[in-house]
Amino acid sequence: MHSAGKLGAIALSGGIALFSARVAQGQEDVPVNDKPFEEKWWPAEFGPDDKAGSINRITPDVVLKAMKLVKRGKTATLGKYYASDIPFFGARTWTMVIPGTPTGGPAGKNALIYHDEFVSTEIGQVGTQFDGPGHIGVHTSKGNFMYNGRRTDKIYQRGPGGRVIGLGDSGVEHVAEHAFVCRGIVLNAPAYRGMERLPVPRDPKSPGIVTAADVQGMLKRQGLGEIGAGDCVFLYTGHGDLWSNATWKTLSPERKAQARKEFGAGEPGFGISACQYLAQRKIALMGGDTWGNDADPAGEQEGYAVPCHTEMQTRRGIWNLENLDFGELLKDDVSEFLFVWAPLKIIGATGSPGNPVAIY
Repeated sequence: MHSAGKLGAIALSGGIALFSARVAQGQEDVPVNDKPFEEKWWPAEFGPDDKAGSINRITPDVVLKAMKLVKRGKTATLGKYYASDIPFFGARTWTMVIPGTPTGGPAGKNALIYHDEFVSTEIGQVGTQFDGPGHIGVHTSKGNFMYNGRRTDKIYQRGPGGRVIGLGDSGVEHVAEHAFVCRGIVLNAPAYRGMERLPVPRDPKSPGIVTAADVQGMLKRQGLGEIGAGDCVFLYTGHGDLWSNATWKTLSPERKAQARKEFGAGEPGFGISACQYLAQRKIALMGGDTWGNDADPAGEQEGYAVPCHTEMQTRRGIWNLENLDFGELLKDDVSEFLFVWAPLKIIGATGSPGNPVAIY
């Protein structure tokens, strides 16, 4: 998450909502949320020392059951391209250069040469991205808290000059000790609504907001049965097709600029009732084809900034995978599959890039 000093704001998830720079200035009208104390958000159901959250639900039984979903022996990768011209939230960037042309060599009698790459980016929060334990927290009257009641002033790892260089017990590496191997489900919202893609919601009654009733309706329509403990549930809205793998590299610079603008101006997605329903079903992971997977800027609750992020991640340790590409699955009419992925073991990071795999 960016510091207020860098952006003049603190980014909440991939969400469109921003805290004002007043946070950095210490003014009295800074938003405060004391629900974590009132509703006893910790200790987590996995124990007071847990650092991994809902990936604990990936048991051997969950894995073996999910493996039975492989019928055709086909695979599809769900990750999107990483490049400097893709859509980003806020001031996030991706810059890659090849240091040296070539980087090294020639060496040896075989005249070997090699190339490296140098990447400067918010590595866990651009492109296809996983929100880990250290990404989303809540500002309370007693300080900033992350998953399982961890205070930010206690977990920060600091380097020279006091600069924060890691998130300690909230680092993504604690989730990455395991792998998501689960029953994957893609809920097809445009097909359910009879639309090409869901609109960006501007009011609480927008069809761009997917409710708990909608989730149940899509499950029934797609013949998927009930969501079970340890399932990984994804939402296709069509909004992500603004920069799909199938077309992105062929678009003109002007079309890419328009796509970036439109993609970042809000997003259809889950409403809070849908996320609460998924939490009740004890899923292992949520995700989708947008930058946050919450309906934004409008949702079922007025005035909340991407509320699924705090309700799922900070409160329950149910992590989020953003900017997925479901093109291959949709082409093959696949809604249920074996999902396989693990975050990178980046010590102290907020999240992770990746290229998840669907096997069906």
